[in-house]
Amino acid sequence: MSKLTTATKRLVLGRPFRSDSLGHTLLPKRIALPVFASDAMSSVAYAPEEIFLVLSVSGLAGYAYAPWLGLAVAAVLVIVVTSYRQNVHAYPSGGGDFEVVTTNLGPTAGLTVGSALLVDYVLTVAVSISSAASTIGSAIPFIATHKVLFAVAAIVLITAMNLRGVRESGRLFALLSYAFLFGMFTMLAWGLIRIFVLGDEVRAESSGFELRAEEEHLAGLGLIFLLARAFSSGCAALTGVEAISNGVPAFRKPKSRNAATTLLMLGTIAIVLLLGMIVLARQANVVFAEHPEQLVGAPEGYHQKTLIAQIAHAVFSGFTPGFYFVAVVTAVILVLAANTAFNGFPVLGSVLAQARFLPRQLHTRGDRLAFSNGILFLAVGAIAFVVAFDAEVTRLIQLYIIGVFVSFTLSQTGMLRHWSRLLGRETDPAERRRMMRSRAINALGLVATGAVLVIVLVTKFFAGAWIAIVTMAVIFVIMKMIHHHYNSVARELEEHVWDGVLPSRTHSIVLVSKLHLPTRRALAYARAGRPDTLEAITVNVDEDDTRALVRDWEKSDNPVPLKVIESPYREITKPVLEYVKRVRKDAPRDVVTVFIPEYVVGHWWEQVLHNQSALRLKGRLLFEPGVMVTSVPWQLSSSARARAAGEPAAPGAVRRGYGDNG
Repeated sequence: MSKLTTATKRLVLGRPFRSDSLGHTLLPKRIALPVFASDAMSSVAYAPEEIFLVLSVSGLAGYAYAPWLGLAVAAVLVIVVTSYRQNVHAYPSGGGDFEVVTTNLGPTAGLTVGSALLVDYVLTVAVSISSAASTIGSAIPFIATHKVLFAVAAIVLITAMNLRGVRESGRLFALLSYAFLFGMFTMLAWGLIRIFVLGDEVRAESSGFELRAEEEHLAGLGLIFLLARAFSSGCAALTGVEAISNGVPAFRKPKSRNAATTLLMLGTIAIVLLLGMIVLARQANVVFAEHPEQLVGAPEGYHQKTLIAQIAHAVFSGFTPGFYFVAVVTAVILVLAANTAFNGFPVLGSVLAQARFLPRQLHTRGDRLAFSNGILFLAVGAIAFVVAFDAEVTRLIQLYIIGVFVSFTLSQTGMLRHWSRLLGRETDPAERRRMMRSRAINALGLVATGAVLVIVLVTKFFAGAWIAIVTMAVIFVIMKMIHHHYNSVARELEEHVWDGVLPSRTHSIVLVSKLHLPTRRALAYARAGRPDTLEAITVNVDEDDTRALVRDWEKSDNPVPLKVIESPYREITKPVLEYVKRVRKDAPRDVVTVFIPEYVVGHWWEQVLHNQSALRLKGRLLFEPGVMVTSVPWQLSSSARARAAGEPAAPGAVRRGYGDNG
């Protein structure tokens, strides 16, 4: 790696951490809350907005159902948080829903949860960042017209921050997250005080608009479907709960208790913000529509602000800094909400990789003790969704939360079996009562999350949720194929018994293009191994060059015979392969070793100019049984600088003359 590349990497990531410093990266609750719960806290920026947006189909009258839908979402959130507190106590190892389901329902169900959560984490990033672009676009029109560019840049920034390591990024995220909470609670408190205590008239800029209903006089099944769709969109507020169960290992000890406490704080904050936003929106008479054409009475060229921006503008009327502060910290928390996925996805990827369902590279930590490969995979996937859907929250939200409720439902089913299995062998009455209470909580969680999953599937499938389902199915199949491959390789390497039989003879072949220093080194190295047969071969692709090589060879004192292989079509790889195969066919018990001289260069562009024939030939020879390939390096002068950059001087080296370049 060049000095420039190394310096850039250190600038972006910081200095590497030793493996034994992993304990110092564990999080206290005050930092774990914003790191793992920012998604659930920030959902207030788009979950209430989506409820109002869906209800706008039936006109202004539909908004009357918003508070009741908010209470329904809050009730489900209470049940899910309570249920997951049982999960983190029972399974503190960090496998989360994947571990719970795999242990209790089998590997197929566990893999279903794994694929669902992987997709949901990617969509969490895409939705949160896109919502941030819309929110800050309400205050800065340039962002509103360049949302995709803003979203991609934000994902790249948060990726770099997470690559620096969880604790360092967690401190910064904590500061910004608490700034968001301060801004939101201040806005809610001041807005409610103005309305219910001071009796002020708080009106949003859209309060005077009328709403052109797309479906008027909805009743019966039509109304039920509309309310179910609005409820399912509002359930986006529940995303992020599962991230804490996946991230228990990142907490300080006692891990389970700290994770459970953080879950409780998460649920409380999310419910207060969700219901507070809905109440303020209703009191300020906010009018919000999916399409601005639905707004009757809006001035020409009117740009519809987000729900939270309209509320902040109304509450802090006459105090512009308050509006901008809420807009900025909301945009920031939405960017940081993606951090929940950036903490959950890599940990889950590591667990799946350890179980041989994903490439092993996802299991290892990088320089900063973060799961760097998982972070990069997540970033690429999120950018792909943002670009494909133009960073439009309304379009992305249709794909959202399917995965998380699949995992919720299967996880609660697994916990029921977990408690039933433990109750079957537990005899202590007090412990049995505790287990039965936990089982009842998880049973309630199963009923609630299962019902929401059915509602989400019915109301969102044709609106775009099928894309997420197909993606989950594809990932599921890929992980099964990876698992099958790893298992096949393990069986192939372990089942066969090594017979210990040595080859009867060794046949060494040195490839020659010219009689120069690299060739002489390769010949000397091959002779040092004392093979039974040693020969040099060259491929005749140019008659004049070949005749010159033969003359030089005959004039030299080299005792190794040179064979010329004809190549009428000027190929190199195929004639050499055919010759090696003939040698193997004539003596099947012999081992053939092919020595290939290679240049060692110091610049990437030099690699393009050299060694291409050698690389192609090595790639083909590796598939030939009974053939060994040996590269004989020759360091060119350009490699000396790269070698010196990678060799720190030993203490006293200069004094003894080894490091002196003078």
